[in-house]
Amino acid sequence: DKDKMEQVVLNIPDGYELKLIEEPEYHMWQRNGCSRNLMSQYKDYEAYKALGLGVAVLKDQELVAGASSYGTYDNGIEIEIDTREDHRRKGLAYACGAKLILECLERGLYPSWDAQNLWSVALAEKLGYHFSHEYTAYEVEGY
Repeated sequence: DKDKMEQVVLNIPDGYELKLIEEPEYHMWQRNGCSRNLMSQYKDYEAYKALGLGVAVLKDQELVAGASSYGTYDNGIEIEIDTREDHRRKGLAYACGAKLILECLERGLYPSWDAQNLWSVALAEKLGYHFSHEYTAYEVEGY
């Protein structure tokens, strides 16, 4: 529901700024972001600029949440979202997700969502996705 997502984006809490990720936000995220995974598949900003797409939430010029392409493929992206712990439960992930999905639709990209946990499933469903099925996935640390 594009109208609903546009309203979510417009109703971000006071004091927060929602914007597309550009070079300053990319480097900010690399230094002190919530999750290094958000843009980790892109070797540098030039690769991200060419292939990636993302949304950042700033408060007092500090990055506190974001939604970005974790990976890019023909005509689509795989969405990754994270919010700094001290800013959770304020609707920031919801607003980021809505804005990123709207940007994807505007650009003709498919916004793929692969939920890692039940919180991610709940957010995806709130944004209009429908649960398909579970599968086993393995995480490798220390690579």
